[in-house]
Amino acid sequence: MATLHTLNIPDELYAQLQELAKAENNSIDAQVITILQSALQAKTQPTEDERRKNVPKLLEEISLRRESRRTDVEWPDSTALIREDRDR
Repeated sequence: MATLHTLNIPDELYAQLQELAKAENNSIDAQVITILQSALQAKTQPTEDERRKNVPKLLEEISLRRESRRTDVEWPDSTALIREDRDR
């Protein structure tokens, strides 16, 4: 695991970090990692507008997958299967 050294953290910010870590029963290091993960995830996730722009593409992919499935498969009648199970 990599080591990250931070310098010149303002006292007020460090005090807030300590309070948050204590409230969540974390060490300072664990709390910093949690905050960094949350911040990076928020920055790298697509925005609502980007997700909406992808909807037509996703629907097209779903349609193509559905069309590519075999349609000549004959599935047994589920009623007969259920009756068979109940008669056991």
